Amino acid sequence: MQKENSSPEFNNQEFYLGIDVHKKNWTVTIRSSGIVMKTFSMNPKPKEISQYMQKHYPGGKYHSVYEAGFTGYWIHRELISYGFNNIIAAPTEIPTSWKEKENKRDPVDSRKLARELENGSLEGIYIPSLLNQEIRSLVRLRSQIIKSQSRLKNQIKSYLNFYGQKLPENYELRHWSRSFIEYLRGIDFEYPIGKAQLEIYLDELVNKRNQLVNIVKKTRDYLKGYNLWEIIDLLSSVPGIGFTTAVTLYSELEDIGRFRNFDNLASYVGLVPSIRSSSEKELVLGIKRHHNRQIRQLLVESAWVAVRNDPALTRAYGNYQRRMSKQEAIIRIAKKLLSRIHYVWRTGNRYKCSLVN
Repeated sequence: MQKENSSPEFNNQEFYLGIDVHKKNWTVTIRSSGIVMKTFSMNPKPKEISQYMQKHYPGGKYHSVYEAGFTGYWIHRELISYGFNNIIAAPTEIPTSWKEKENKRDPVDSRKLARELENGSLEGIYIPSLLNQEIRSLVRLRSQIIKSQSRLKNQIKSYLNFYGQKLPENYELRHWSRSFIEYLRGIDFEYPIGKAQLEIYLDELVNKRNQLVNIVKKTRDYLKGYNLWEIIDLLSSVPGIGFTTAVTLYSELEDIGRFRNFDNLASYVGLVPSIRSSSEKELVLGIKRHHNRQIRQLLVESAWVAVRNDPALTRAYGNYQRRMSKQEAIIRIAKKLLSRIHYVWRTGNRYKCSLVN
């Protein structure tokens, strides 16, 4: 007599998985039809989640979510390859009760993710292509090295001050030329030990400068090699947008069409005010705290250049400055600059300076 298959089938039944990811283990909660089916800990491997679901809930439709963070996108890509409908949620956009904030544990977080996924209250973040992700990492590395270089310069200045070594009054604060570095190498100490430490600092500084040159060269080569130079050249037609800013814009945004309109883009970058309203009162709190740090900072820097090169922005800045501070005025110029970037990217037309606002 043939034994009947006792394994149930879950044809097209919806299952929602909240995955709280960590380096050594994941906590997973499975929900279906408004019920928590199970919460358990497992190895940090997408393949094992797929095997578990196929074994215990065969034939079902699997939806999953995890928070954006240190793991990046590789988990998402593997889950997609196993047939999961996966999204990555921004931690700041996940509805959280006061009780869940007070009782923050892995099982609580995974159950919260599964619940909100089933409720339909989560919206996944944009997933870049693998090529774009690698370009972005290289561009961000440049930013990290620049910050590290600035810290090293401050260390050198502090070290020299500690030993009473005075720098020239007109020495270059931001860009230390080769001749200035040679001047620093010529500073004498009472004993060779002091000069040896200065040499170590300066050698590290020169090494970081060489790394920056190498990153820029490699970035140019890769952009040309993968036929991406045209979009960089297009973005560079906007006043104030140089190579670094154009590459950062492309690597951080990749597809301008993913934004429904300009307001959606400005909100993502962080150039719209936060507003708190109650009844008939409305309080404007200033530009958003949550934003893309890489883009907003560069746009503000670019805005200072643009007001000197675009007549329309020069006039707009002058009008703003009559009724607000310079800092507030330049934020508004940065938003206008972003509008120009949005236009040339969507239309493919190079920007031409004019007196049009």
